[in-house]
Amino acid sequence: MIFVFKTSVKTKMQVKQLKPHINKMLPKATWNFDLTDCDKILRVDSGENAVSEIIDLLHVHNYSCEELA
Repeated sequence: MIFVFKTSVKTKMQVKQLKPHINKMLPKATWNFDLTDCDKILRVDSGENAVSEIIDLLHVHNYSCEELA
């Protein structure tokens, strides 16, 4: 399943800081940020539904995050 989120992550450095946390939470998933998009999109391709966990993780690190339908 592919999940798409609107975030407030703006820089490659912020992505680098989040990377170990996302990888630990979703070790089998593939994911990426599109920082050129106005919504700073996070796409996650995962076999498990971890929407609330992803949102919570970003909130813990002081970023906004909401799933896009």
